[in-house]
Amino acid sequence: MHITQLNLDNKNQVEDFLRLPFSIYRDIPQWVPPLQMDERLRLRPGRFPFYGHSYACFFLAYEGNRPIGRLVVLDNRPYNEFNQETTAFFYLFECEDDLEAARGMFEAGFAWARSRGLTRIIGPKGFTPLDGLGLLVKGFQHRPAFGLPYNPDYYPRLIEACGFQPDRDAVSGYIGANVQFPERIHELADRIRERRGLRIARYEKRSDLRALVPKLKGLYNGALRGTAGNAPISDEEADALANQMLWFADPKLIKIVMKDDEPVGFLLAYPDVSAALQKVKGRLFPFGWINLLQEMKRTDWLNINGAGLIPEYRGSGGMAILYSEMFKSVRESGQFKHAEVVQIGVENEAMQRDMENFGIDFYKVHRTYSKELAR
Repeated sequence: MHITQLNLDNKNQVEDFLRLPFSIYRDIPQWVPPLQMDERLRLRPGRFPFYGHSYACFFLAYEGNRPIGRLVVLDNRPYNEFNQETTAFFYLFECEDDLEAARGMFEAGFAWARSRGLTRIIGPKGFTPLDGLGLLVKGFQHRPAFGLPYNPDYYPRLIEACGFQPDRDAVSGYIGANVQFPERIHELADRIRERRGLRIARYEKRSDLRALVPKLKGLYNGALRGTAGNAPISDEEADALANQMLWFADPKLIKIVMKDDEPVGFLLAYPDVSAALQKVKGRLFPFGWINLLQEMKRTDWLNINGAGLIPEYRGSGGMAILYSEMFKSVRESGQFKHAEVVQIGVENEAMQRDMENFGIDFYKVHRTYSKELAR
């Protein structure tokens, strides 16, 4: 077994890195292949906005000529500046049940992070806010929502054997069509909107959403105020995220809370296209995009994977607006029988408590891990 630092100009190594998950998950029917065009873009520093401000180092573990593990370690400069930390991320960890390979990759990653002055490492945590975080530790029997991590149940054991400690958990909740949402929450949301002069903007066309991207970037960065563990995004990253999002977005499910002409909150929901991605193995071209478009129309699963208000509007019942719109998204179209609210941090006890009271079943848990990097 040997560890190799990936040369991004070496096509064979790049293909080994990209193909490895298909080997790891070949007998796991729940796994959903990621979009291959997005996976390849991450390995192209000249085109991926992350590399405009930050750095990444990729590793492969080989047994002879056969790849058995992979890992990327990130030095996210905006994150460290915003949070006043010196923290590395690890991401895209995949490995056969081989502790020597896992340790070898992480030791190489730790050395790279230390060489950049980083003193702590957390993960799995990715390049962008749309990258799902954590290892799955509960809910292995369920297919993941699109974009959310799935992994074999031995991964947490490997990670902990490499010296990591549990850091934070995030829960994902199931909403069935028969959930009875309290009418009083809709009534409260209506009163809050009227009292504070708010309205819900909805969109029919993708071009309308694209025109809103600059304001959404400001909204996202503004919603980070008073929070930790995130980072503001640049103009280039906002454009790239919009391109990624608009591939599978239904504009009618994107709702923006407006004060006059300025957005102050958002709710992002998408038809789940996981079944189509399984069928086409994550490849949109030449014909995979047809399956994707068909799945958007026939899927009865909805993913709710982004909600926030800027700090000035969170109190005094402001969250009721997001809760109300969340349940309206499930019910209004008539298409969806199931919905998943993805990755709510367990530190957000109030939101979890509210949702449990609404009848949401938190049936999946993802966990991030951390380790101090001794010099």
